[in-house]
Amino acid sequence: MNGHEFLRKLKRLAKSRKTRVVYEPAHGKGSHGMVSFGAGSTTVKDLKKEIGPGLLSQMCRDLGIRPKDL
Repeated sequence: MNGHEFLRKLKRLAKSRKTRVVYEPAHGKGSHGMVSFGAGSTTVKDLKKEIGPGLLSQMCRDLGIRPKDL
């Protein structure tokens, strides 16, 4: 899964949970950006590059969701 797919799936999850998702590309260095999901937030690396399983689980933990929820 790359960054675009992660954001797309996160938006779909937010819609089903009636939660707000905000992606702010300006709040990161270089190609990184910040995404907020409800009360949690995490950094998303380059949207075109693949997200490994370890990083994916850490990002989901930061947002308070499980990777299989996506």
